[in-house]
Amino acid sequence: MPTVLLLKPPHNKHLSGVPGHQAPRIPPAMQGDSMSTSPGFLRKAFDGLYTASGVAAALCLICILLLIVAQMMARWTGAIFPGAPNYAGYMMAAASFLAFANALNGGAHIRVSILLSAVPPRIKWMLEVWCFGIATAIIAYFVYYAYWFVYWSWRFNELSQAQDATPLWIPQSVMVIGGAILLVAFIDNLLAVLFKGNHRLGSNTVDQSFGE
Repeated sequence: MPTVLLLKPPHNKHLSGVPGHQAPRIPPAMQGDSMSTSPGFLRKAFDGLYTASGVAAALCLICILLLIVAQMMARWTGAIFPGAPNYAGYMMAAASFLAFANALNGGAHIRVSILLSAVPPRIKWMLEVWCFGIATAIIAYFVYYAYWFVYWSWRFNELSQAQDATPLWIPQSVMVIGGAILLVAFIDNLLAVLFKGNHRLGSNTVDQSFGE
């Protein structure tokens, strides 16, 4: 049986303007589609989430200051501000949990990197994966049980025993939100180490020295 060969003429750029001549079509997989911008969008979304949590933590610190000033004014004027210390405690807990993810990516957390700086790159990569993997598992465990802790507080309508009588699920829910954002940050860095070879943590020796 004879074999028929179909030869496709090469594309000539000089014929692109000739009527009736069609340029070869580029497969969609090779074209720049909207999916190529997805990593950039996700990166901006994650960074915006970390920044927003840090801003929320800063606002909680401002609320603590305002509560202290309000309590001082109440004492000077002889008024009563019940539950002010409790509200300040709630804001302190909220500021701590909401700032975890932002502080992690900013390099404010204390990291002992003596061993990492003394091993070969391959061993360093394995240790980074192990550290971020363990941290991700621990935070996921915490967030899971913290969620059910808040759920049962809401289900049984537990109230604070102090003068504020606040439903405890309200301040406790901030703990779950901050822990979930921290979990996202650890997963983000774990994936960066796995697929890019390096984490996204910054280096802030000033904040680390304050923590020490």
